[in-house]
Amino acid sequence: DNKRKIYKNMKKGLICLVSIIMLISVLGTSCSSSKGSLAYFQNLDSKVVEQGLGSNDYGVKVVLDDELKIVITSQVPEATAPYNLPLANYANATELTASASPAIQTYVVDKDGCITLPVIGKLKVVGKTTDEITAEIKSIVEKDVNNPYVLVKLCGFRVNVLGEVKDPGAKNVTKERYSIFDAVAEAGDLTEFGKRDNVLLIREENGVKKYVRLNLSDVAILESPYYYLQQNDIIYVEPNEIKVDNSKYNQNNAFKMSVVSTIVSALSVIASVVIALTIK
Repeated sequence: DNKRKIYKNMKKGLICLVSIIMLISVLGTSCSSSKGSLAYFQNLDSKVVEQGLGSNDYGVKVVLDDELKIVITSQVPEATAPYNLPLANYANATELTASASPAIQTYVVDKDGCITLPVIGKLKVVGKTTDEITAEIKSIVEKDVNNPYVLVKLCGFRVNVLGEVKDPGAKNVTKERYSIFDAVAEAGDLTEFGKRDNVLLIREENGVKKYVRLNLSDVAILESPYYYLQQNDIIYVEPNEIKVDNSKYNQNNAFKMSVVSTIVSALSVIASVVIALTIK
């Protein structure tokens, strides 16, 4: 009789255990299928995506809050001194050819897209390149000064590199000619799991975000209008299928370990119940 009871109890326990395993298996499949891609921008298909070739002009256009380095000088520094900010230092102008030149001074682009220069006054600069601003200032100054020399430079800007690169994060740019490969190099290059043929560039122009797909494996990237980066560009390198599969595999393994732990606990409970019933 005791043996029959033990057999019946063990049979019931096994039936319960099999039911639990089947239920967990179904749940595991459901959870696995619900896991999406590791990509940050999974809804990109609903956005306007642009890709094309054209002139890869690297002239960065000035935007709000940019800081510009501007110096105005000539062979007669006293003639152009009023066009510079007061208390100019005449000893640090190594970038200029004039023998006695004011130090480089900076101007921040205000909310109206302008800077305010001595004598010249308010000047609209947003949307213009530094070359265009240089030409405009020079044309104004040369009305009163012979052969003025004008220096206009962007103090710098920032781009963000995210995703499958070795050193993701914000990169401070100190030059205007800055390509996507410069950004990738500063980020330590792509990892072996990065998609080189489908890099996402996000750029804001006139308050509108533009999403561009770039193929770094194609030599045509060198002629792309998006080859050179601009202020606040975001570069996102998506993980390839291997990384996605590995992630899913690791998630499934973690789930399976949890399942095994649950099964062991269940077996322990069943064994304790069977032993208790047998003793009685």
